[in-house]
Amino acid sequence: MSASKKKIVIVGGGAGGLELATSLGHKLGRKDKAEIILIDRNHSHLWKPLLHEVATGSLDDGVDALSYLAHARNHHFTFQLGSLTNIDRAAQQLTLADIRDEQGEILVPQRELSYDILVMALGSTSNDFGTPGVKDNCIFLDNPHQARRFHNEMLNLFLKFSAQKDKAAKVNIEYRDCGRRRDRR
Repeated sequence: MSASKKKIVIVGGGAGGLELATSLGHKLGRKDKAEIILIDRNHSHLWKPLLHEVATGSLDDGVDALSYLAHARNHHFTFQLGSLTNIDRAAQQLTLADIRDEQGEILVPQRELSYDILVMALGSTSNDFGTPGVKDNCIFLDNPHQARRFHNEMLNLFLKFSAQKDKAAKVNIEYRDCGRRRDRR
């Protein structure tokens, strides 16, 4: 890497981080003007507005998610799986946690990664605003795991309902979309 070639590291592969890595890959990575690295703790990306489809079972996140590794290869940047544990701004260095398998065995040890330009694109999560009862009675849809949990709990409730002896019983489902404003002009 030449002295003038910058290393741009983007932490977070959500919609913003992935779009930036793709754009910089096309503008700078393809021409070898910069090294673009995207870091995310997941292997793949599923666009957050599609999580309700995973929750209802109409979308399979295992099939429809975008592989970071394949996307990086096709768009002139590199992908590193990892979770950020430390930033040393003075040394311009990141620390990524070790990667372990299900049994706790270390697959990839903790590692350091230098950068010239750092972009933090960590995204957001739902906020319950401290409303009593929300944490106990709500499943947020911030990631595929939560969407699959919602789907499984919904299927379990339907199964339980279908096994009831009372044929006059009804299912009461209530859906609240509190994240969007309906009064846009």
